[in-house]
Amino acid sequence: MEVKLSVDYDQNENGVKLKDLITELVSDPEACKAITSLIIGDWGAAYEDTMDDAIPALIAASPLLPNVKSLFIGDMSSEECEISWINQTNLGPLLSAYPQIESFTIQGSTELSLEPLHHEKLHTLEIICGGLPKSVLQNVYNGHLPELTKLVLYLGVEDYGFDGSIEDILPFLNQNPFPKLTYLGLTNSEIQDEIAIAAADAPVLEQLDVLDLSNGTLSDKGAEVLIHSDAVKKLKHLNLNYHYMSDEMTARWRATGLSVDVEDQQEADADDEYEWRYPAITE
Repeated sequence: MEVKLSVDYDQNENGVKLKDLITELVSDPEACKAITSLIIGDWGAAYEDTMDDAIPALIAASPLLPNVKSLFIGDMSSEECEISWINQTNLGPLLSAYPQIESFTIQGSTELSLEPLHHEKLHTLEIICGGLPKSVLQNVYNGHLPELTKLVLYLGVEDYGFDGSIEDILPFLNQNPFPKLTYLGLTNSEIQDEIAIAAADAPVLEQLDVLDLSNGTLSDKGAEVLIHSDAVKKLKHLNLNYHYMSDEMTARWRATGLSVDVEDQQEADADDEYEWRYPAITE
């Protein structure tokens, strides 16, 4: 059973707190045993406040939620709070409090940290945001996640929090620390061409089934290197959905016979001097 807890505008105005909803949820321990997926939406004015006061309640609730396998923190619409306005916090202790969790999804990266990131059973980690700080990249790379099979990182843009460079991403490609990883998503990036070029013959491809470079600013420059890569040809699937490739390049991919998603072609904004390309999620 899936349960979502969220504090809407009216509740927030009336003083309702996320920690109150958590306390109410676990007031029936027997019913809690049926919950397999727990989603935390808006904790009330997430554009102003973190969920720090609710973290202790979520940690305390863990013994009463023994069958939760999936945890999503920050699942809210743009009407509730734009992704890049969501105020996160250190979620490492929360994840540690749920040792049975297999899937952990986070939306929003402002003030986000994952310290410590240590979990023996986690299979899937996904961080959705308009700009991922390099400090979080380092948290993930240095994490102890021996069972991780799927990692998806929305890298975003500098204006909304991405303060790294290709040098901060290369370790995931060249010295991947997750021995069971089969799905790697380095997505939604303003440097998608650089990532594509670096990924084309990266050592990590030897263990991957899926490489996900979707939702970014990929153009023919990066795609040209990918399409000539023998390692890419061995993948079960390549996700290039939402891209800035030309009609010709898109047709070339379709003619390869590979399992590749080249849907959602974008057109760059341009004038006589400059060309602008934007990832799918920024603000």
